Amino acid sequence: MAYGCPFFVSSCTESLLRSIMDNDFHYNFIEPDQTIADFVENLGTFQNLSGTAKEVVIIPDGRVDLFFMQSPSEPFCVTLLGLETYPEQREIPSKTTAFVVSFKPIAVEYILKTSIAGLLNKGEVLSNDFWGFQANDLQDFELCCKKATQKIRESIPEKTDERKHQLFKLIYESKGEMSVKDLSEKIGWSSRQINRYFTKQLGLSLKAYSTILRFRTSLEHIAQGKLFPELNYTDQNHFIKEVKKFSGVAPKELSKNKNDRFVLLSVLKGK
Repeated sequence: MAYGCPFFVSSCTESLLRSIMDNDFHYNFIEPDQTIADFVENLGTFQNLSGTAKEVVIIPDGRVDLFFMQSPSEPFCVTLLGLETYPEQREIPSKTTAFVVSFKPIAVEYILKTSIAGLLNKGEVLSNDFWGFQANDLQDFELCCKKATQKIRESIPEKTDERKHQLFKLIYESKGEMSVKDLSEKIGWSSRQINRYFTKQLGLSLKAYSTILRFRTSLEHIAQGKLFPELNYTDQNHFIKEVKKFSGVAPKELSKNKNDRFVLLSVLKGK
């Protein structure tokens, strides 16, 4: 699947600072400044410094990614990725450098001020001067973080809908296991309105998004070698079926993570 730039890798940390190095393949992800933490999960960079492309499998994680990247084979480009709902094999070209802002879904409305309903499993190439970034900026991670943080701060509106903040807070805290009905009752917003909001802004239902969050939480357990359901799955078969749906392989094979193909799992194992 082509998005206009050679490759896009989903953000692959929870919240704490960590870096991993796999030969010439480097990652570094940090928590955002508290002033933007309601809208951003993390800021990160990755580089493939080797002379060959690296094959990886991208799996759904419930985040919305904004990429600034370049490689010798492709010019500097800026791309917004929508949510992913299935695994996909991709390559990171040789000598690729990228900076990524991983947004919480609420940022789609309030920071990006758009809808990504049409970007499900796809990306959109933005203007090369988006947020005033330039190719040379990618060599300085701290500079990229400062520029992105400032732009996001400037985009935060004076007033936001507290129901939406509370909605996402409960979704995350429950690891996607609260029903639409329970969420509706907790925040005083009808189930119909909630699903209309999700479909309009993100391109999928709240139930579908919650299922992705539950899978992401299961990845943490799989990274620890726990190959049986820790969350509210009907049974082991249900758990295996859902893991296969989002990763393409059974939990046992996913846990082995041969050649570190599953980048998100590699980082979770390194926590």
